Amino acid sequence: MSQQMAPLSARIPADLYTWLAALQLDGATTTSDKLRILLGQLKKEEDILADPAQAHVWLGERLYPLRQALNRIELQSGQHSDALTLLLQHSTQLMALLLASQPHTQAQATELEAQLVSHTLRMAELLLRQGLGPQHASYDPDVIHQGIGGIVALAALYPTPRSET
Repeated sequence: MSQQMAPLSARIPADLYTWLAALQLDGATTTSDKLRILLGQLKKEEDILADPAQAHVWLGERLYPLRQALNRIELQSGQHSDALTLLLQHSTQLMALLLASQPHTQAQATELEAQLVSHTLRMAELLLRQGLGPQHASYDPDVIHQGIGGIVALAALYPTPRSET
């Protein structure tokens, strides 16, 4: 089933046209084909970013080259970083939530705040746990301890959590 086409005429800067003409896209031979594909991808991306779960998958795909590079480094060096793995996982979740959120009410903004704070505190707790043992899995064994002083000092000042009854 083919879609009905509508004409589009636009003037674009020469450098963008040169980029578009040189761009290699599967299934596209003309600049019109390329523009159709790119607009379709943009629409798909917009739809994906409306849902946190889909945004998380989309971000994971964008971070795939980074994960691949880290895997190569880990295979070559024999070292692994739980800290970096944890940060990638949680920051991806945070970004997906941020990208997909469009609060329209105070209640929605309050819920977004609660989710972001919860994720961030969970990430901080897990990072702090990484630094508790004498040996933890990170590329630099001092990476967590280097910045922890201020957090420990603040935590000592923090009131005891209220008991839930």
